[in-house]
Amino acid sequence: MKTIWQNLKEVLINVFQGFGLAWWVEVVTQNPRCTYYFGPFLSSTEAKTAIKGYVEDLEQEGAQGIAINVKRCKPAALTIADDLGERIDRKVQPVFSGQM
Repeated sequence: MKTIWQNLKEVLINVFQGFGLAWWVEVVTQNPRCTYYFGPFLSSTEAKTAIKGYVEDLEQEGAQGIAINVKRCKPAALTIADDLGERIDRKVQPVFSGQM
């Protein structure tokens, strides 16, 4: 059974995501050449806390050359594979151009 905070948090994440203000973990791997998006999260701290699990899963699947970025964005696709030609139009709209 969900608590009131969990329900409120889901609503807030959905609102933030609607405005492109939710936080996402972007993971780029060199082999295979892919970009993965994990999220959305309400804060950058929550996103950063989840990174370890995502990296462990990708390493177990044999991914190499892993780079991670936590940012506010609104990805249209959660997985983009370079080798399939899907990266031509990334469809990820940054909320702002400043770095963390």
